[in-house]
Amino acid sequence: MTQPTTTLDDQFTAAESRTRRSRKKSLSSNMAAYGFLAPAGFLVITFFLVPVVIIFYLSMTNLSTSNFTTDLSAMQFVGLENFRILFNDQFAAKIFFNTVFYVLVTLSLFNVTLALIVSLLSTHIERRAGFAFRAIWILPRITAATVYIMLWRRLAVEAPYGIINQVNTLLGQTTYNYLDARPWEFVIVVNGFIGVSFGMIIFTSAIESIPKDLLNASLVDGSTILQRIRYVILPLLRWPLLFVVTYQTLSLLTSFEQILLLTDGGPGLYATEVWSLTAYHRALSNYFGNAQWGYGSAFAVVLVIIGVVLAVIYMRVFRFNELVAEPKIEVL
Repeated sequence: MTQPTTTLDDQFTAAESRTRRSRKKSLSSNMAAYGFLAPAGFLVITFFLVPVVIIFYLSMTNLSTSNFTTDLSAMQFVGLENFRILFNDQFAAKIFFNTVFYVLVTLSLFNVTLALIVSLLSTHIERRAGFAFRAIWILPRITAATVYIMLWRRLAVEAPYGIINQVNTLLGQTTYNYLDARPWEFVIVVNGFIGVSFGMIIFTSAIESIPKDLLNASLVDGSTILQRIRYVILPLLRWPLLFVVTYQTLSLLTSFEQILLLTDGGPGLYATEVWSLTAYHRALSNYFGNAQWGYGSAFAVVLVIIGVVLAVIYMRVFRFNELVAEPKIEVL
């Protein structure tokens, strides 16, 4: 009795059927995961992706308070005209380099370096003392921005109101308005103290999650505290470092609340003006009373592009694919 022959078409059909069954099985097994991700996905799409699309569209229009009516035809599509005006702005370069200076200095000195130092110090002392020490650093973040800035202004203004100048008067030193004389120092310190708390929380959690066996093994090998930090702790903080550096860079690029309340971009002409504050001024608050929503959106679009480029660069530098790769452990 002859056996029925199997053709290539039959084999292909059987393989395709197995593939479909495998996909259906994988989809059904992941439905619970998709269900848990759905609320977060909805929020991301609604409050992040949709606003970005709207901002991109507005940046190519001339929408402003002068032509904002119920008739949408009053708003004209101008293409890249807003970007041409932006890059021809004589102050755009100054504002851009102000932003670069502000982000680099605040990020390197406070948001990463000082946050890491505070985390290392507070995890190498008695636990309750470390907790109290970290709680003090959180105060600037949880304090209302207006109250926080009023405290700094109370420190920096002229005598007899400024606390620093009151001390200078007692010492016979010259008094002056520190916000006018040293605006960048105050802008960076004010924002830096807020930024320390975020990195401190992330780094502290990462340090305390390191297996105690590794730390004890380094002690058995005779390592000092500095050697243990250098060769054990820091190599295990690549993922937290990537997250803090990326998040804080994007946060500094887009935040302007403290600068607005402290100096409003002054003193003088764009002395401490950053890109995000300029976008706010152009779109919502300017001296001419005409809120240029389309032109301000062009500044915001440039900020979005810069943020995406920096995030990609950070992932390359920190080798993101290696950080999220599956552990290379042989299956027994």
